[in-house]
Amino acid sequence: PSSGGIFLPLRMRERVVSSLALLGREEIQPSTPVSQLSVAARQLVEIARALIHDAPVIVFDEPTSSLGAQDIEHLFEVIDRLRKDGRAVVYISHFLEEVQRVADSWTVLRDGKVVGEGQISETSTEDLVSHMIGRRLEEMYPQIPRQRGDKLIEVSGLKTKSVLQRADLTLHRGEVLGIAGLVGSGRSELLRGMYGLDPIVSGSVRVAGHSHTPHPARSIQAGIGFASEDRKKEGLATDLTLATNLTLASSSARNLFSLLGLKKERKQVEVWIEKFGILTWGPDQPVRTLSGGNQQKVALARLLHLDVDAVLLDEPTRGIDVGSKTEVFRWIGELAASGKGVLVVSSSMQELLGICDRVQVMHRGVLGEPRGVDQWDEHSLMVCAVGGEEAA
Repeated sequence: PSSGGIFLPLRMRERVVSSLALLGREEIQPSTPVSQLSVAARQLVEIARALIHDAPVIVFDEPTSSLGAQDIEHLFEVIDRLRKDGRAVVYISHFLEEVQRVADSWTVLRDGKVVGEGQISETSTEDLVSHMIGRRLEEMYPQIPRQRGDKLIEVSGLKTKSVLQRADLTLHRGEVLGIAGLVGSGRSELLRGMYGLDPIVSGSVRVAGHSHTPHPARSIQAGIGFASEDRKKEGLATDLTLATNLTLASSSARNLFSLLGLKKERKQVEVWIEKFGILTWGPDQPVRTLSGGNQQKVALARLLHLDVDAVLLDEPTRGIDVGSKTEVFRWIGELAASGKGVLVVSSSMQELLGICDRVQVMHRGVLGEPRGVDQWDEHSLMVCAVGGEEAA
């Protein structure tokens, strides 16, 4: 904002503080460099920036992809206030429960075309899903038969220098183990500690019965793969090509001057592009020029290329369209069915209940006991995430 061409930083600061307060994040200081903020906090800053300007129309494009339940609820309250003030809101999301919560009418795009529209009050969840993915709701979470096998990863008393205070878990071959909890509760830090990205203060990790000192290189050698929630900062080398990103970790295992090896990898890259439906003009396209959803597909495809035994996934469906989510869920199920172990962190309770065999809840840095997925529902997961196991 300015007056007579003179910039007024104090007024700007006040509006920034006011916007962040509306979102329930008064602790974020306007002077803090964005690079020092968490993924969720950066997304809230983007939303606050949109609220500063008194625009008659505000477009929210996947505004909650990195947010936890409390932040999402604050955002919904803000949207309700905007509607009452007479402003128009366009809300773009792959999360049906969010669309049903905030929208009056809906339009579904698939493959670049409008395939349906109507009023939220007159449309069932099943009909929305059918329009979005071209199949029925029950097909969204493919049920692939699998049998739990031997212990693959055992974590005991794990504590990191960040928010993780204590975590105990056992991941078996042939299972999908889910980690629920609020953003900032320590879910991501658990995976980062197990993989070796965050320093461990105490506790132990065992892989296939052997003691394991977490470090990214050692983890890959031990058969552990990790997909970060922050694909641009940690998950991908965005200035490099799609092919290089897919084969980067495995290239050191072969002779770089082997023409046969290069040809084999090139063909494998083309297989992953087709399998994951990555929209690209070819393996040599720089990853930074791909859409967010296609970048996420590259990060996940790389784990398949590594052929690891244990897969650690932090928000694996973030930024992916509903149809592609179904394919990711199928891939996760197929991995478990083949005898691999999959550990999934997700902010979507519905996803965890749809794809996991067991779920544990993180609350204030402490990981709760595992329960079979049939012993949870969305309400009990949220109660446990907010109040700990004692509240569940």
